[in-house]
Amino acid sequence: MPTETRRGFLGLICAGAMLVAAPARAMDAGAAQAAIQASVSEVLAIVNSGAPPAQMYDRFEGVFVRHADVDAIARSALGPTARKIDTATFAEFRSAMTGYIARKYGRRFNEFIGSRIDVGAARPVKSFWSVASTAYLNGRSPMQIEWHVSDKAGAPRFFNLIIEGVNMLASEREEISAMLARRKGDMRGLIADLNAAG
Repeated sequence: MPTETRRGFLGLICAGAMLVAAPARAMDAGAAQAAIQASVSEVLAIVNSGAPPAQMYDRFEGVFVRHADVDAIARSALGPTARKIDTATFAEFRSAMTGYIARKYGRRFNEFIGSRIDVGAARPVKSFWSVASTAYLNGRSPMQIEWHVSDKAGAPRFFNLIIEGVNMLASEREEISAMLARRKGDMRGLIADLNAAG
Protein backbone atom coordinates (compact mmCIF):
# COMPACT_ATOMS: atom_id res chain seq x y z
CA MET A 1 0.00 0.00 0.00
CA PRO A 2 1.36 3.45 -0.89
CA THR A 3 2.74 5.36 2.08
CA GLU A 4 0.41 8.33 1.52
CA THR A 5 -2.66 6.07 1.55
CA ARG A 6 -1.46 4.39 4.73
CA ARG A 7 -0.88 7.79 6.36
CA GLY A 8 -4.28 8.99 5.27
CA PHE A 9 -6.00 5.97 6.70
CA LEU A 10 -4.17 6.30 10.00
CA GLY A 11 -5.07 9.93 10.35
CA LEU A 12 -8.65 9.40 9.25
CA ILE A 13 -9.36 6.79 11.90
CA CYS A 14 -7.71 8.37 14.87
CA ALA A 15 -5.07 10.86 14.00
CA GLY A 16 -2.65 8.60 15.74
CA ALA A 17 -0.42 9.37 18.67
CA MET A 18 3.09 8.96 19.93
CA LEU A 19 3.43 6.20 22.51
CA VAL A 20 2.68 7.64 25.95
CA ALA A 21 2.92 5.61 29.16
CA ALA A 22 -0.56 5.23 30.62
CA PRO A 23 -1.70 2.91 33.43
CA ALA A 24 -4.40 0.38 32.52
CA ARG A 25 -5.99 0.53 35.99
CA ALA A 26 -9.25 -1.39 36.21
CA MET A 27 -9.95 -1.50 32.49
CA ASP A 28 -10.36 -4.99 31.06
CA ALA A 29 -10.11 -6.47 27.56
CA GLY A 30 -13.81 -6.05 26.88
CA ALA A 31 -13.75 -2.35 27.73
CA ALA A 32 -10.70 -1.77 25.53
CA GLN A 33 -12.34 -3.59 22.61
CA ALA A 34 -15.61 -1.72 23.07
CA ALA A 35 -13.82 1.65 23.03
CA ILE A 36 -12.16 0.87 19.70
CA GLN A 37 -15.34 -0.56 18.19
CA ALA A 38 -17.22 2.60 19.10
CA SER A 39 -14.54 4.81 17.54
CA VAL A 40 -14.37 2.74 14.36
CA SER A 41 -18.16 2.60 13.98
CA GLU A 42 -18.56 6.35 14.37
CA VAL A 43 -15.80 7.18 11.89
CA LEU A 44 -17.10 4.81 9.24
CA ALA A 45 -20.62 6.17 9.72
CA ILE A 46 -19.26 9.66 8.95
CA VAL A 47 -17.35 8.39 5.93
CA ASN A 48 -20.48 6.81 4.48
CA SER A 49 -22.92 9.56 5.48
CA GLY A 50 -22.70 11.62 2.31
CA ALA A 51 -22.65 14.79 4.43
CA PRO A 52 -20.95 17.98 3.12
CA PRO A 53 -17.20 18.10 3.88
CA ALA A 54 -17.45 20.83 6.52
CA GLN A 55 -20.02 18.79 8.45
CA MET A 56 -17.88 15.67 8.22
CA TYR A 57 -14.82 17.52 9.52
CA ASP A 58 -16.79 18.76 12.54
CA ARG A 59 -18.18 15.29 13.23
CA PHE A 60 -14.77 13.67 12.84
CA GLU A 61 -13.31 16.16 15.30
CA GLY A 62 -16.06 15.19 17.73
CA VAL A 63 -15.18 11.49 17.43
CA PHE A 64 -11.53 12.28 18.09
CA VAL A 65 -12.39 14.31 21.19
CA ARG A 66 -14.72 11.61 22.55
CA HIS A 67 -12.58 8.54 21.92
CA ALA A 68 -8.94 9.67 22.02
CA ASP A 69 -6.87 10.85 24.95
CA VAL A 70 -6.47 14.23 23.26
CA ASP A 71 -4.49 15.76 26.11
CA ALA A 72 -1.85 13.01 26.04
CA ILE A 73 -1.70 13.08 22.24
CA ALA A 74 -1.28 16.86 22.16
CA ARG A 75 1.49 16.75 24.75
CA SER A 76 3.26 14.02 22.83
CA ALA A 77 2.87 15.83 19.50
CA LEU A 78 4.25 19.06 20.95
CA GLY A 79 7.14 17.33 22.72
CA PRO A 80 9.26 19.03 25.39
CA THR A 81 7.70 22.41 24.62
CA ALA A 82 4.47 21.18 26.23
CA ARG A 83 6.18 21.29 29.63
CA LYS A 84 7.36 24.86 29.13
CA ILE A 85 4.14 26.66 28.19
CA ASP A 86 1.29 27.83 30.41
CA THR A 87 -2.04 26.05 30.71
CA ALA A 88 -3.98 28.51 28.57
CA THR A 89 -1.48 28.33 25.69
CA PHE A 90 -1.46 24.54 25.81
CA ALA A 91 -5.27 24.49 25.68
CA GLU A 92 -5.18 26.72 22.58
CA PHE A 93 -2.60 24.44 20.96
CA ARG A 94 -4.64 21.32 21.77
CA SER A 95 -7.75 22.86 20.21
CA ALA A 96 -5.85 24.03 17.12
CA MET A 97 -4.17 20.64 16.71
CA THR A 98 -7.50 18.81 16.97
CA GLY A 99 -9.12 20.96 14.29
CA TYR A 100 -6.03 20.68 12.10
CA ILE A 101 -6.10 16.89 12.25
CA ALA A 102 -9.83 16.75 11.50
CA ARG A 103 -9.44 18.93 8.42
CA LYS A 104 -6.19 17.43 7.19
CA TYR A 105 -7.40 13.85 7.17
CA GLY A 106 -11.06 14.60 6.61
CA ARG A 107 -10.16 15.62 3.07
CA ARG A 108 -9.43 11.95 2.41
CA PHE A 109 -12.89 10.67 3.38
CA ASN A 110 -13.85 9.68 -0.16
CA GLU A 111 -11.01 7.14 -0.31
CA PHE A 112 -12.57 5.12 2.50
CA ILE A 113 -16.23 4.89 1.51
CA GLY A 114 -17.40 1.30 1.83
CA SER A 115 -14.45 0.20 3.97
CA ARG A 116 -14.74 -2.31 6.80
CA ILE A 117 -12.73 -2.67 9.99
CA ASP A 118 -12.95 -5.83 12.09
CA VAL A 119 -11.98 -5.27 15.71
CA GLY A 120 -10.24 -8.30 17.21
CA ALA A 121 -8.77 -9.38 20.51
CA ALA A 122 -7.28 -7.20 23.22
CA ARG A 123 -4.18 -8.15 25.18
CA PRO A 124 -2.43 -6.47 28.10
CA VAL A 125 0.91 -4.83 27.27
CA LYS A 126 2.78 -3.51 30.29
CA SER A 127 0.54 -0.70 31.53
CA PHE A 128 -2.05 -0.54 28.73
CA TRP A 129 -4.13 -2.70 26.40
CA SER A 130 -3.39 -3.43 22.75
CA VAL A 131 -6.43 -4.07 20.54
CA ALA A 132 -5.89 -5.77 17.19
CA SER A 133 -7.98 -4.98 14.14
CA THR A 134 -7.98 -5.57 10.39
CA ALA A 135 -9.01 -2.93 7.87
CA TYR A 136 -10.48 -3.92 4.51
CA LEU A 137 -10.31 -1.04 2.04
CA ASN A 138 -11.80 -1.30 -1.42
CA GLY A 139 -9.30 -2.63 -3.93
CA ARG A 140 -6.47 -2.88 -1.39
CA SER A 141 -4.88 -5.60 0.68
CA PRO A 142 -6.09 -5.92 4.29
CA MET A 143 -4.13 -3.89 6.84
CA GLN A 144 -3.32 -4.95 10.38
CA ILE A 145 -3.91 -2.15 12.88
CA GLU A 146 -2.92 -2.12 16.55
CA TRP A 147 -4.61 0.32 18.91
CA HIS A 148 -3.15 1.24 22.32
CA VAL A 149 -5.80 1.99 24.92
CA SER A 150 -5.70 3.22 28.50
CA ASP A 151 -8.13 4.74 30.98
CA LYS A 152 -5.72 7.34 32.32
CA ALA A 153 -8.13 10.03 31.15
CA GLY A 154 -10.93 8.50 33.26
CA ALA A 155 -12.44 6.26 30.58
CA PRO A 156 -10.99 3.88 27.97
CA ARG A 157 -9.45 5.99 25.20
CA PHE A 158 -6.88 5.26 22.51
CA PHE A 159 -3.58 7.09 22.73
CA ASN A 160 -1.60 5.40 19.97
CA LEU A 161 -2.18 3.58 16.71
CA ILE A 162 0.24 1.42 14.76
CA ILE A 163 -0.45 0.09 11.29
CA GLU A 164 1.95 -2.38 9.71
CA GLY A 165 4.66 -1.10 12.02
CA VAL A 166 4.05 2.58 11.22
CA ASN A 167 3.34 5.04 14.05
CA MET A 168 1.30 7.91 12.59
CA LEU A 169 2.08 10.70 14.99
CA ALA A 170 5.77 9.95 14.98
CA SER A 171 5.63 11.75 11.64
CA GLU A 172 2.99 14.22 12.89
CA ARG A 173 5.25 15.13 15.79
CA GLU A 174 8.10 15.73 13.34
CA GLU A 175 5.81 17.94 11.27
CA ILE A 176 4.64 20.00 14.24
CA SER A 177 8.24 20.31 15.46
CA ALA A 178 9.24 21.59 12.03
CA MET A 179 6.35 24.08 12.04
CA LEU A 180 7.42 25.33 15.47
CA ALA A 181 11.05 25.58 14.33
CA ARG A 182 10.00 27.68 11.34
CA ARG A 183 8.31 30.00 13.82
CA LYS A 184 11.51 30.04 15.89
CA GLY A 185 9.69 28.59 18.90
CA ASP A 186 6.79 31.05 18.80
CA MET A 187 3.73 29.15 20.05
CA ARG A 188 1.34 31.89 18.92
CA GLY A 189 2.68 31.48 15.41
CA LEU A 190 2.38 27.69 15.55
CA ILE A 191 -1.22 27.91 16.75
CA ALA A 192 -2.05 30.36 13.98
CA ASP A 193 -0.45 28.04 11.41
CA LEU A 194 -2.45 25.05 12.67
CA ASN A 195 -5.69 27.02 12.60
CA ALA A 196 -5.02 28.08 9.03
CA ALA A 197 -3.83 24.70 7.74
CA GLY A 198 -5.47 21.42 6.86
